[in-house]
Amino acid sequence: MRTPYFVVDEAALRRNLSLLRQVAQQAGCKILLAQKAFSMFSVYPMIREYLDGTTASGLYEARLGAEHFGKETHVFSPAYRPDEFDELLTYADDFVFNSPAQVRRFGPKAKAAGKSIGLRVNPECSTQEGHAIYDPCAPGSRLGTTLENFDPDIVPMLDGLHFHTLCEQDSDALEVTVEAFERAFGQYLHGMKWLNLGGGHHITRPGYDIDRLIRIVTHLRQTYQVEVYLEPGEAVVLNAGYLVSSVLDLLHNGMDIAILDTSAACHMPDVLEMPYRPPVLNSGEPQEKAHTYRLGGPTCLAGDVIGDYSFDQPLAIGDHVVFGDMALYTMVKTNTFNGMALPSIVLREENGTERLIRSFGYEDFKNRLS
Repeated sequence: MRTPYFVVDEAALRRNLSLLRQVAQQAGCKILLAQKAFSMFSVYPMIREYLDGTTASGLYEARLGAEHFGKETHVFSPAYRPDEFDELLTYADDFVFNSPAQVRRFGPKAKAAGKSIGLRVNPECSTQEGHAIYDPCAPGSRLGTTLENFDPDIVPMLDGLHFHTLCEQDSDALEVTVEAFERAFGQYLHGMKWLNLGGGHHITRPGYDIDRLIRIVTHLRQTYQVEVYLEPGEAVVLNAGYLVSSVLDLLHNGMDIAILDTSAACHMPDVLEMPYRPPVLNSGEPQEKAHTYRLGGPTCLAGDVIGDYSFDQPLAIGDHVVFGDMALYTMVKTNTFNGMALPSIVLREENGTERLIRSFGYEDFKNRLS
């Protein structure tokens, strides 16, 4: 198959889903797929067997979840568009608003349509380390209502509260956040129907403290008599995907450099945004193995560099380089900068068969702009 292409491993995905269902059953909560991290709807029928619905960030994701996943469809937006809200009402079941002003503006229409509504709050408790771009509790954050800006007068309209403060974190960070949330907003939760703990829970990562998560959820359910939701994205597809690329050329400029046919800027932009160093199969840290290379993409962006890796054998033109953990926040963020082709999408079925789900060509690039 022509590289680059994404591979989603059905068996690994099912392992993650089985663990998430187990957690939901033991904690007595509901778990939703955060489509912002993964929206490969061809596998929604399988995910639907394990999870309770989807979350969306706006109209298109809500429609995708409603049409291809079903079950519950939840939506949150920092600010809803008036010209889209009526259509959004036809897809979403639960609406989370970002401010009391948005609740007052759109809440009555949502309630009249029989929808459940809630408010996203900001507990002002930052537990992030090194991911400031993903910290909703950072100073000046636009995400969530702080206690200072909370309006108790809207409480009778609300069915629930929502907070999302984590990013790739364990349940100890959630515990700290829940304590801060309860101090600030716990008094308002009594009498409501649900509490959404957002995403960022790395539940399927080896070593994650599941018992602590279950204790936290159980405490919230019993204390406030509410339905508790989790909406992970990464945990659903963690370590369940790959990006297969090929070496196009080899250079030397103070060190060995390999130009690949995949791009950090176009195909895995979180490498530059977060930033982070994605795993490469059968590689090591720089100088750990005999041959170290800087892996870079083929675009004109000078910073289109994925990272430095070492290998037991020297790379050769045409060799495959396989990046791990490439299902989450990859396909949803790809772009065609420089006219780069989008990677094909492949599903590796549980019997080992690889099935092409989608390929992309010139028309996909061309039709975005005119």
